[in-house]
Amino acid sequence: MTRRFALMIDPVAASEEREDFSGTFTAVDAAAPALSVGELSTQRGDGVFESIGVIDAHAQEVVPHLERLAHSARLCDLPVPHQEQWRQAVAVAAAECGEGEWVIKLILSRGVEHGPTPTAWVTAAPAADFSAVRVDGIRVVTLDRGYDLHVAERAPWLLLGAKTLSYAVNMAALREAHRRGADDAIFLSSDGFVLEAPTASLVLRVGERFVTPAPNGGILHGTTQLSVYEHLSARGFEVGYAEIPASDLVKADAAWLVSSVRLAAPITAVDGTALPVDAALTAELNQYLLSPRD
Repeated sequence: MTRRFALMIDPVAASEEREDFSGTFTAVDAAAPALSVGELSTQRGDGVFESIGVIDAHAQEVVPHLERLAHSARLCDLPVPHQEQWRQAVAVAAAECGEGEWVIKLILSRGVEHGPTPTAWVTAAPAADFSAVRVDGIRVVTLDRGYDLHVAERAPWLLLGAKTLSYAVNMAALREAHRRGADDAIFLSSDGFVLEAPTASLVLRVGERFVTPAPNGGILHGTTQLSVYEHLSARGFEVGYAEIPASDLVKADAAWLVSSVRLAAPITAVDGTALPVDAALTAELNQYLLSPRD
């Protein structure tokens, strides 16, 4: 059986004054039932989550993930998670991971319907093997996300900047990409601008400059994209954010989808049009992303 580990967290026990959070989370059998049938995360997707990559028992970019979890919680009117409590829970989970690549998931939901407290837990499991796509690359198709670039400003209740458990649309987009003979998708706004992938951020190379869609329009600010930018900036490259027309995708000198577990996957084609692949830089990025990062 695949080794897994899970912690149930008591978010009510957290306080700004408390220093020892060891008693505020409890190890549970990851293979056993743990949630009530009234749990809103399973019924309605009413919650938020993060996925943290783990390399040889070292959890990557923990603080940025916790900050984004807190941001998502605020947007969803959930209790803001106490960072130190969750950081310690992540450390306990990471210690249970073996060698190689793992993934830790942080989940915070509204809890049982009409219940008094939210539900929170941390899980750890071996990650899928993405070594091939980091080398061979992926083909993508573009899909209309159904809203314009600035809808998040007009309709914050759509929660477009939150990483919520409501992932049905994202999974439907991946299935549609597979039906079209591709590996992944890139969402476009209805007014023709590039957004993001269902589970990853997009980075384009244009000459010696790297650009990613500006984190507006409900685009989730990617933790791995930020790490990639730190590395590229240290190497002397220019990095930035912009509103990118969809027509610019096939003009890029190289492009990647980057995420916490898959890391950097070079894009080999967009809607059937071949795209150049920078194999050397891709290998360099993945070597950096596989190194310990806090």
